[in-house]
Amino acid sequence: MRKIFPLTQEGRHRDRVLEAVKHEIRKYLKRERRRDLPEGVDFLDFDCRLGATKEAAGVVHLSALIAQLDALAREGAEQAYVEILAKPGVRKSRTEADRDHPAQSSDAPDDTAPDAEKSTD
Repeated sequence: MRKIFPLTQEGRHRDRVLEAVKHEIRKYLKRERRRDLPEGVDFLDFDCRLGATKEAAGVVHLSALIAQLDALAREGAEQAYVEILAKPGVRKSRTEADRDHPAQSSDAPDDTAPDAEKSTD
């Protein structure tokens, strides 16, 4: 999806127009996630860009897209350029280094939580 959304519309409150834009974005994401995945793909990942214009659009993480859209609207922008491109995602297996967490290692103390009954006199 590559689209320029107007954030103002004559006869409609600015907040309702913004909510309609958010609804369309969420509807697009939901529709894309329902598609059948190709062979060897575990999930769909999305590359997102957002800005007042296509040239000014910056890379935004999908989880921050709506919040950045709200911020853009608060700044008083008249339009918003939104680009969401689906790409295949493959889960990576965790390596042994990723699994070695201090709370899970054998040399970590068993009682790491502070005890309320102990006094520090």
